[in-house]
Amino acid sequence: MITLLLIPLLLPWALAPLARRTTQRVRPETALWTITGATAALAVGVVASLGILLLPLALAFPPAAALAELIRPLTAGPRPLVLGASALSAGGLAVAAVRVVRGITAEVARVRVVRRLVHGLPDAGGLCVLDDPRPDAFALPGGPVRPDRIVVTSGMLRVLGPVEREALLAHERAHLAARHHLFLCVAQFAGWCHPALTAVADHVSFAAERAADEAAARRCGDRGAAAQAVGRAALAAKSARDTVAAPALAPGAATGPVPARVRALLAPAPVRRVAPVLLAMLVVCTTAGASSLAGAVWLHQDVEVAQGEAPAD
Repeated sequence: MITLLLIPLLLPWALAPLARRTTQRVRPETALWTITGATAALAVGVVASLGILLLPLALAFPPAAALAELIRPLTAGPRPLVLGASALSAGGLAVAAVRVVRGITAEVARVRVVRRLVHGLPDAGGLCVLDDPRPDAFALPGGPVRPDRIVVTSGMLRVLGPVEREALLAHERAHLAARHHLFLCVAQFAGWCHPALTAVADHVSFAAERAADEAAARRCGDRGAAAQAVGRAALAAKSARDTVAAPALAPGAATGPVPARVRALLAPAPVRRVAPVLLAMLVVCTTAGASSLAGAVWLHQDVEVAQGEAPAD
């Protein structure tokens, strides 16, 4: 039982290299959906496995055992090994919970700061120009009562030409239209649940930027102009000592590995194809899900034995 539940905790380490290959070999939109879906599936498997592993330790306490109507001790394996794994799972869940709370708190604080900065500023078709010499631009998602906004600083507008500005705005509009912040939110949450998934969040961000780059190139009708806009915006943002405190879930044109993005834009448009790496990612997610389910079924049978509802082997 323990071995089955450890598999979903180890498989996330295999996702990062698969995600990197996916961003290189698959269309950005497909890569974004695939990597985010796999990240979410593995995060669910991690939390489920930790929760199941925690159960033997919880049932070792008399009040919990009485509540579960156990008439004999739960025998899910060698007792020291099972209780040790349960204790470690409790620690893992506690660390994940702390990371989730701290991460959400920090992100909400950053969103509030930016909303205060743009509050009351003129909104021209969703574009909000922030009077700030620091070059920066990002897509600020709205909500039920707030509209989506594209936030661009005056410093960024000064360093870009007319065509580059058009490409930059098309890039940010693509982020908002495709709701890329939701993909980033899922990736961030998964990264808080397992350290191996933290690295995968960077690949989700890169796929989102590449998808917006391709949308901007189609909008402008010139891949070279889009590449120049991305490169110049990134250089301007990087040359500044600091930038606007944008939320991590507000995608911006100057984020991610910019040289790789520029090279991709200078190359021909990606074609639709199904890469073998997608199959490998599906196998990883399926294995994690099947292992968690099998471990849960096995533990349930042990609980039934402890309850006297099934004969012990």
